[in-house]
Amino acid sequence: MSIALGAALEYQSLQSAEPRFLNSVPEALNRPVRWVHSSEVLDIAPLLSGGELLLSGGQALAGATAERQADYVRELAARGIAALALETGPALPEVPGSMLKIAEAAGLPVIELRHVVPFVGVMQEINSLLVSESVEHLQLGDQASHAMAAELAHGGGLDQLLAVLSERTGAGARLVSPSGLTLGAAGSFDDDSNVTTVDVPVRGVLAARLELHMPDDGDGGLARVAGERSVDILGLALLQRMPPGLKELAGIELMRAINSGSQPWQLQQLGPASGFPVKGSVAAVVIRSTGAGQLRPAVDTLLRACVPHSASYANNAELIALASLVGGVAVDGAATRRALMDSLHQLDVPAGSLVAVGPLGKGIGEASWSLAEARRVLDLPSAGGGGGAGGGGGAGGGVVDADTLAVELLAQESLDAATREVFVQRQLGAVVEHDRLKKSELMRTLAVWLDTGCNTAQAARELHLERQSLHHRLQRIFELCGGDPRGTGRLAALHLATRLARL
Repeated sequence: MSIALGAALEYQSLQSAEPRFLNSVPEALNRPVRWVHSSEVLDIAPLLSGGELLLSGGQALAGATAERQADYVRELAARGIAALALETGPALPEVPGSMLKIAEAAGLPVIELRHVVPFVGVMQEINSLLVSESVEHLQLGDQASHAMAAELAHGGGLDQLLAVLSERTGAGARLVSPSGLTLGAAGSFDDDSNVTTVDVPVRGVLAARLELHMPDDGDGGLARVAGERSVDILGLALLQRMPPGLKELAGIELMRAINSGSQPWQLQQLGPASGFPVKGSVAAVVIRSTGAGQLRPAVDTLLRACVPHSASYANNAELIALASLVGGVAVDGAATRRALMDSLHQLDVPAGSLVAVGPLGKGIGEASWSLAEARRVLDLPSAGGGGGAGGGGGAGGGVVDADTLAVELLAQESLDAATREVFVQRQLGAVVEHDRLKKSELMRTLAVWLDTGCNTAQAARELHLERQSLHHRLQRIFELCGGDPRGTGRLAALHLATRLARL
């Protein structure tokens, strides 16, 4: 169960804080709040699951560097929280403007609480409501599901099952095939009604979508829960009506085998049965999103337009796909992979989603490896900040390329944290200390400059600096690390140190 962010801010416990939005995020008031949580820990993001209204007094944030503040909001946005509410006062007189800009770009609403309020009271008031409504909806959803199961047991078809669901929820219920064909319907439909969509898979393959058209005075939360509870019953009805063919079943087993890391010989056996070529370059795609199942049709359409063969599989909050790239020649596969990356940048995904493309695999036998590498880069700290794909208008810069993080993957696998830290300190300890004491961004400046191949003009653009300002920063960096590294053997070591520091 969830409530709209705007409704949560109307509760008395929060109203006394005189909340106000500090940045502009589209449809912020309509964002669903699944839970209210409070924490002063800056590394809280991995413990959140999305949909939280996070309350913070700002004490830890006030003492953090500008870079850490930026990472904080990026990490929260990547987890898909509803909003961040910061209490301003002696500890945090105002929220830094640079942090607000980054949060806005990442799609994270930031709210100022202008007066002190007991966070415990806020959580008790709102969370108790969420829990009680969730329990009630689950009970009603189960009752609807049981009634549909009884109807199916007595020979009821799709229209009869949907009539039961419509009667129990008060919503118009329609089941639509992936191609848009109406398979069954019951109840009334209004163009102005609120529509809740639930995917209905059959043996792991999207077979239909359930549309629940709820009138304005209806309970959208009940429609969502009842719809999700009815998925298995509708799937059984669809299975009786149109059982999947052997090729489709083989495709499901292929993706499951890739997902579980099966041996290459198993993949080579399943490939031909599903119509997926055994030879030629392949690359895996991983999308972590609260809307993974809903994204599958759009991803399948994108893959069909980019590559000759593809397969996908939705599992919980993760969508995985495998693309067979053109030919067996490496250069062809690399070019097709780049085109796939470009297309994924335009994919419209929910805020907080993460998208990664694995490295080229030589044949289907290396599909599990490509998938594993794509997952690993999403777990890297260096991918979590800039790697999150924001919603509303495409993934933008949020598609993480496993090839560009090969150094980090190798270091994480082969070097323990202590060894990495010692190396960074020996190479760039003075720069790290300067950033700590002066709250500067010399390490980030050096990393961007090195990543661009020491291209000052490009680095200045990426850092949003004047070229002269960048030259001044580089001069200070060179003074701290023993001179200009260009033309010396130290360039590679310094570049490696900046990459290890991100871990």
